[in-house]
Amino acid sequence: MYSTHYMDLLMQNSPWNLIYFMAIPVVLAETVAITELLLPYADKRSNIVKKINRVCGVLGGIAFAIIAIYFIPNIVVPLASNGEFRTWVDAVAIGSYVIAAVPMILLALLNVRVLWRKASELHRSLARILLLAAFLVFSHIAMIFGMVDPGIAGYSPDKATSAVSAPAVEMDHHHHHHH
Repeated sequence: MYSTHYMDLLMQNSPWNLIYFMAIPVVLAETVAITELLLPYADKRSNIVKKINRVCGVLGGIAFAIIAIYFIPNIVVPLASNGEFRTWVDAVAIGSYVIAAVPMILLALLNVRVLWRKASELHRSLARILLLAAFLVFSHIAMIFGMVDPGIAGYSPDKATSAVSAPAVEMDHHHHHHH
């Protein structure tokens, strides 16, 4: 059984990668989702639910902006340019994770009134819900495909390394684990 680069990344540098790439952004996004559902029922005078929603939306956008800035040059570009995705399953997992950052960043910009400043509250609310829905769809696609064994799509380390240069083959057979 093999794992995707998505799962490898979450398991490496334990527990920090799991905290940075999954726990923090997902807790912020889930808080936004839960508070968005509660908004119609929340006390309009105290506005605490709305404040939590907006603050977590901004922090979630910042977290995903940082993740995207790190992820694209350090993970996506090297994997894509070297043809090292472990089949389409791996590419879908990594790609969906990066794409999920876009609606969260847009949600943060909406919350700080950089985007759709002049839109009615109804349209801003609808935009918030649609951005949140897009995030949930892409992040869950990433999680699901990230957990799939790329071996079911034909991945095997021998096949993957036979197409690249000899030094890469040499490196793949000496498993480097950093503790």
